Amino acid sequence: QVKLVESGGGLVQAGGSLTLSCAASGITVITYAMGWFRQAPGREREFVAAISRTSLSTSYADSVKGRFTISRDSARDTVFLQMNSLKAEDTAVYYCAAGPMLSTYAADFGSWGHGTQVTVSS
Repeated sequence: QVKLVESGGGLVQAGGSLTLSCAASGITVITYAMGWFRQAPGREREFVAAISRTSLSTSYADSVKGRFTISRDSARDTVFLQMNSLKAEDTAVYYCAAGPMLSTYAADFGSWGHGTQVTVSS
């Protein structure tokens, strides 16, 4: 069983940066594709970024390309989402997820964290 715990969310001004962390237990993160999704009030959960098992491939939503970077620290079984140039529209609860392969679809990820709130003030 995979357990994922997100951290690093908080309040930030527009244009600022935050780094989210997703600590994994029950797995070695290098053996799983990892993804980040987010959900804002009144909106459906949407894909943000994902990284392949080998970290050789990444995928980003168009809305965050050039601003967000997904990475992993295999030794610490931790996945990160570096968020730069944050916008008010980035305000959401951010969730990390683990799955068998890189995907942009939430249904392809079998394990989920409980989320961390990111609030960007404008």
